[in-house]
Amino acid sequence: MRVLIDTCVLYPPLLRNLVLGLAARGLFTPLWSQAIAAEWLHLAGQRGETGVADSLARMRARWPDGCTAPGEPELLDLPDPGDRHVLAAAIVGGAGQILTANLADFPPRMLAPHGLRAVAPDDFIMALWLAGRGPVEQEVAALWPGLAGRDLRRALKKAGLPRLGKALEH
Repeated sequence: MRVLIDTCVLYPPLLRNLVLGLAARGLFTPLWSQAIAAEWLHLAGQRGETGVADSLARMRARWPDGCTAPGEPELLDLPDPGDRHVLAAAIVGGAGQILTANLADFPPRMLAPHGLRAVAPDDFIMALWLAGRGPVEQEVAALWPGLAGRDLRRALKKAGLPRLGKALEH
């Protein structure tokens, strides 16, 4: 499964680390474009996050075919013209899904003709967990070591993953 990762999933760091950790476990193939990487670097720089260039270099090394060509965003239509490059990259990269927190920017009626759908990180990771709990639980444990129960649920909710937090609270 090829999944284009939108900038809003690459930043914040915890969400990015979880998503890329799941990709590293072989659950899906991550895709991004130069434009998405540039947005991520710019946003992280504005917010004072360090090490982003190194993270991007590790992504390129781990998934050398993950960076897609830009496609033709000028031929596409979305509610926010600034997101057309994301759709274009997903199309060129052969993605089936766009992983984004901005679902309203990617209406199903505009993605369906391209064989795509947008999915929120919590829904995406929950689907991975439901398909096979082990890898997701292992990655969560690696990122939030020692957390369990309510503390883990709160941490995952803070990371934008309330459904996953509830599922893993046991």
